[in-house]
Amino acid sequence: MARPKIEINWEQVNQMCGIQCTGEEIASVLGVSYDTLQRRCEEEHDMGFAEYFRLKGAAGKASLRRKQYQTAMDGNVTMLIWLGKTWLNQADRIDHLSSDASMSSPKTIRLIAKEVPVDAEFEEYEGSNDTLTAQIN
Repeated sequence: MARPKIEINWEQVNQMCGIQCTGEEIASVLGVSYDTLQRRCEEEHDMGFAEYFRLKGAAGKASLRRKQYQTAMDGNVTMLIWLGKTWLNQADRIDHLSSDASMSSPKTIRLIAKEVPVDAEFEEYEGSNDTLTAQIN
């Protein structure tokens, strides 16, 4: 006589996929092996678990992206800067000219956002202990 099939709580699986839990983590929480999770996915959803995960995990990523965007639009400066750098390829640039345009050490340093190509290569050059310059190739 065969063992009874283990029932999978697919709503719980969907939620865990949404927060990007691994297949092994999901199986562990459900108290089954990853192989069992894979078999049930094939039997009940006509696809492997990897494909199922891609479908269900995408909703979680979209929710996170939406929350990040909303946080930025609500005025969170850190999130605005981070999204600008990651979505718009903006970068910090340190301007080393002093306020009188001389080459003397500046009293303040201005950080200026600048768009750079996605494939830009960066090299860092160190000066004295109180200066650091970055060059974009």
